[in-house]
Amino acid sequence: MKNLKHVAKMQNTGAKVLVVFRTLPGESNYSLVLPVAQLPDSYHDSVMSLVESEEAQQSFEFGEIMFARMFPDGRPMLRAMRADGRLVKVATDTVIMTPTPQANIPLSQLNVLIAEQKNCTVDELCTFVQGAPAAQRDSKVKIEEGKINETPRTSVDPVKTPSNQPLTDLDIAKSLRSQADGLYKEAARLRKQADELDPPKKKAKVGETIDA
Repeated sequence: MKNLKHVAKMQNTGAKVLVVFRTLPGESNYSLVLPVAQLPDSYHDSVMSLVESEEAQQSFEFGEIMFARMFPDGRPMLRAMRADGRLVKVATDTVIMTPTPQANIPLSQLNVLIAEQKNCTVDELCTFVQGAPAAQRDSKVKIEEGKINETPRTSVDPVKTPSNQPLTDLDIAKSLRSQADGLYKEAARLRKQADELDPPKKKAKVGETIDA
């Protein structure tokens, strides 16, 4: 069986989850996960198919790929899971990454290893992410990871608990603006390089000719 990124289970309950964002801005000891057992079948199959895709396996965060993909019913994946209250904020030391059935490592430890490889702090890991949720510095909500249980996927109603911290429309808007800014800067950089390689020809004024 091949290694799969973004796949994990909760430490106390064993409930299977997908790690959408491994850290949160300003709260690097928390992550955002998606409990898969609670999803309706159509959503479950789409999400699991996506996480196994080459694009998802090459991405730094699964949330980056969910941000740009849609469910068969046309709903944007990340926004739909946020709207349905299915994204859960949990402490990273309660999340056990399971890339294979034999490999297990707490997300908190994995984040430290990744930060060392990237030569940054764990707090700075969120800066490598496109579409990450905004920091919530005033949040004082306590997280109880035991609220995530292995329940059948027959129910389509979201399981809401006091520990749920769904993304808001403001978070999504900030993410879209961040991506737009990044694309604009990248386009400007590429345009500059192109102009350096092939300077644009000046437009001729009225009555003036430009030599070929």
